[in-house]
Amino acid sequence: MLCQTIYREGDHRWLAFGQDPDRPDNIVDTNQYVVEAGGDAVLIDPGGIEIFPAMLGALSAKLPIDSIRHIMLSHQDPDIGSSLPLWREVCRDDVQIHISWLWTSFVSHFDGEATLTPVPDPGGEIRLSKTLSLEIVPAHFLHSPGNFHLFDPRAGILFSADVAASLVPRGVRGGLFVEDFSAHIPYMEPWHRRAMGSERARDAWLSRVARLDIRILAPQHGLLLRGDDVKRFYDWFGTLRIGEGIEAVRQE
Repeated sequence: MLCQTIYREGDHRWLAFGQDPDRPDNIVDTNQYVVEAGGDAVLIDPGGIEIFPAMLGALSAKLPIDSIRHIMLSHQDPDIGSSLPLWREVCRDDVQIHISWLWTSFVSHFDGEATLTPVPDPGGEIRLSKTLSLEIVPAHFLHSPGNFHLFDPRAGILFSADVAASLVPRGVRGGLFVEDFSAHIPYMEPWHRRAMGSERARDAWLSRVARLDIRILAPQHGLLLRGDDVKRFYDWFGTLRIGEGIEAVRQE
């Protein structure tokens, strides 16, 4: 599994993990992130059970596992957190696991012995060091009805879960970041049309994140967006027709 530092200033850094060349084709590719500051770290969407060995090996090469004091699950999908019981075996006993209050009893099907910290609908924060708090940003119905993103105001990075996600074929990837936004749209569009179910939710999210100084959008799938491509994504997403599949429910 590949690992790249996408931000570093002093002891504050973001690590992005993914693009595992040994990943089976029937397993969707995912990005996992670690934010570290002051010697403590938060692991964001640690991944499914199938990628746990590769992720553990890659992460262990970069920082001590005992430094992980927080695990954040953006929502309930298995590719996000079905590895949770395995992470609890290797992490410190007092690791805090943050997830929407809506999904605590559902995620307990992955790990019935985990103590989960429920996040209320308005969001909250993860205090990572004496000088750095990460903002838990609501993103409900994009695509999960209980969904959160995580914003680092110092780094200007928003972990955006399935928003800005893309499904990019192995042979097309040339790096971690999008280099040609227009050429990248076909890898985002089918997913956003189908998985994003509410224009009201999209518009509320766009209004909120427009007030944040976001320099990198870091999704859970595919390539990251940076610089001017962040604004290009807002403009594209804001006019996209979403909620495909509704037609199959309607009666003529």
